Amino acid sequence: MAGNEVFILEDDLTMRAMLRIVLERAGYRPVFFADGGALLARLGRSCPACILLDLCLPAESGLDVLGELRNMSNPTPVLIVSGQGDIPTAVRALHLGAADFVEKPFNAGDLIARIEDAGASADTGSPAQADGFKTSWRLTKREQEVLDHLLAGSTSKVIGRKLNLSPRTIEDHRASIMRKAGVKTIAQLAIAAFEATRSNRTVPVAGGARGDASRQNASL
Repeated sequence: MAGNEVFILEDDLTMRAMLRIVLERAGYRPVFFADGGALLARLGRSCPACILLDLCLPAESGLDVLGELRNMSNPTPVLIVSGQGDIPTAVRALHLGAADFVEKPFNAGDLIARIEDAGASADTGSPAQADGFKTSWRLTKREQEVLDHLLAGSTSKVIGRKLNLSPRTIEDHRASIMRKAGVKTIAQLAIAAFEATRSNRTVPVAGGARGDASRQNASL
């Protein structure tokens, strides 16, 4: 991992303060920016370990800055952070080259683990998911059908109508899919599925069901 600086584009002062505490405790040096232009300019003189981009900002979104980073072919791993995660946004972030999509509120230990995972993947050039993920996750035929509809953005009621099943049954299938995929949210599921289509490994998605008690020390 290159250096110990973490560049952060975040306008919320409370979140900035919490991120500073969490990152400094983990040995990182957080560097905050008020706008994407300042962050991009600083990249010309520095090589941070990671970049955290808030999705919702007054002037431009984290995705806008991510797009500019992609145009620059900058190799620094980027994590998109949002309190309004959804499947289309998560998938778009991955298409633009984000290493991960982190939903608020998040656990402090989990955030550090994701930063480390992103740096490790960048160093080795290895993505985090497996090709043939539906098989590796051991999904049933019905779960595969439900997954396809979930990734298309359909609700449980809509999926139930299409498959002639009750919404409660769809919810049960969704819970089983997420458990097998090792994720906790639909946004993480979308990331896992997207990454799986471009990978040759079978490691569970970063930030999925991380249960290490040592990481349950704070939530942001």
